[in-house]
Amino acid sequence: MMTALPATGRAWHLVARPHGWPRPGDVELRDVPVTAPGEGRILVRNRYFSVDPYMRSRMNDVKSYVAPYELDRPMEGGAVGEVIASGSDRFAVGDQVLHGLGWREFSEVSAEHATKVDPSRAPLSSYLGVLGSTGLTAYAGLFEIASFQEGDAVFVSGAAGAVGSQVGQFARLKGASRVIGSAGSDEKVKLLVEEYGFDAAFNYKDGPVREQLKAAAPDGIDVYFDNVGGEHLEAAISRLNLHGRVTICGMISQYNSTEPPAAPRNLALVIGKRLRIQGMIVTDHLGLRPRFVEDVAGWLASGELKYNETVVEGVENGFDAFLGVLRGDNTGKMVVSLDG
Repeated sequence: MMTALPATGRAWHLVARPHGWPRPGDVELRDVPVTAPGEGRILVRNRYFSVDPYMRSRMNDVKSYVAPYELDRPMEGGAVGEVIASGSDRFAVGDQVLHGLGWREFSEVSAEHATKVDPSRAPLSSYLGVLGSTGLTAYAGLFEIASFQEGDAVFVSGAAGAVGSQVGQFARLKGASRVIGSAGSDEKVKLLVEEYGFDAAFNYKDGPVREQLKAAAPDGIDVYFDNVGGEHLEAAISRLNLHGRVTICGMISQYNSTEPPAAPRNLALVIGKRLRIQGMIVTDHLGLRPRFVEDVAGWLASGELKYNETVVEGVENGFDAFLGVLRGDNTGKMVVSLDG
């Protein structure tokens, strides 16, 4: 017997395209009707949803690898929650699922676009982070895009964030000669070295990135995993050894810029050093998921892999959590909890 469904739920809507930094007036938290799922669909009470830097680009009305958010429509993103009504024989009421219609309390989702997850294997929120697309981004970007090899020296920017913290640890677990990270506070620098096992780390606010990276990587680097762009990318190009590889995962330093970036100014070095620079989108690498889950679940079970989450409570604080990601307030994955 199906329990009575709520009449409405709250959902974040984009109501204006931001220019520069998003502002509270660009979004609205609105009540929307909750309806029983149709055939082949499920209704999910969300327990956590993800806020990620890439969502800033979806607020712009520009052609990209993923469609922009529509005005006056609920925004989207990763979420996990409990099935409370099902029109699909693939899912039963009570199942926990991962899906792509976050930013709201209740989601009516096509069963084809939901994945059952096991909360006994790992905490539910981890399927948005270390065992989700965040972790897969780190895994694919390091091993497939950057062609990491044992003995490589690796530099990660934004290394205390959800993706960067996993990249550095994956490299260490697979035999990197040296792992270096940058972060935006002394507390995060300490975390990188003491908890995540980075060989060296620096606060990019303490001085020029180029000088700090040179001190941390006197023998150069072989792989650069870029989450920041700008000055960080310029510094990495200077320190990369012959045949170095760069994975461009994100450029958070430019997401809210209204002017073209000043750096990098040394792209000509790409020629003589024979560097390979490649952008990545995680959805191109879903075939890696079985190997990724096997490796990462094993490292989590053994305690070799550490991860942190920054949890913001309440759907009403979802937009503030998103702004926090853009400011770098989070340590590890930023998620919004709806369990309260």
